[in-house]
Amino acid sequence: MSGASLPAFWVIIPAAGIGSRMRADRPKQYLELAGRTLLEHTLDCFLDHPQLKGMVVPLAADDPWWPTLALAGDARIHRVDGGAERADSVLNGLLHLLERGARAEDWVLVHDAARPNLTRSDLDHLLTELADDPVGGLLAVPARDTLKRVGADGRVAETVDRSVIWQAFTPQMFRFAALHRILADALVAGVAVTDEASAMEWAGQFPRLIEGRADNLKVTRPEDLDWLRQRWAHRV
Repeated sequence: MSGASLPAFWVIIPAAGIGSRMRADRPKQYLELAGRTLLEHTLDCFLDHPQLKGMVVPLAADDPWWPTLALAGDARIHRVDGGAERADSVLNGLLHLLERGARAEDWVLVHDAARPNLTRSDLDHLLTELADDPVGGLLAVPARDTLKRVGADGRVAETVDRSVIWQAFTPQMFRFAALHRILADALVAGVAVTDEASAMEWAGQFPRLIEGRADNLKVTRPEDLDWLRQRWAHRV
């Protein structure tokens, strides 16, 4: 598909977390990479896409860093208050999209704030493969390493068949109405929603896995950011 024939989409980037495992003086999405914050790079993955309908960024209510970013004034980006958990933030983002005229069948992509290395080719591949899918899906990567299930004593209980194990990445792409309804129902039911796909699975849906690049890295620990800084050194 050409850029013009790809489906139009909304984006929600939940960014209310604090990223405690980074042991930094600020939430990880505001750490520096190649002269800008992780969050700015992450937003850039979508802002120049011709099919973008709009973007919502759920943030902590007392976030002091967002207003300092040049992107904070971009008319395509709408700030809303985030929630206690990722699912709460995404639901707040969906409620805002409803106010902005999102329709039941519109596609919504949810992407991690600290996953700045998404390539345009992976994004377009996801949009192409899921354009007519009845459920939606997500970027993912097959497990490469041997996997072990560990017992309570810290010893290996068994080796897991890695051929059926994939790592879930983002963006995750679902229809607006279905994601809105299912996330709301899951939160009311007290379900632990780790990502949007897990909510869809809880509701009996079967999201499709679209293989993407393994370097679509989520910054979780200091070594992740060190790796990206080395890889992006030429961008400064």
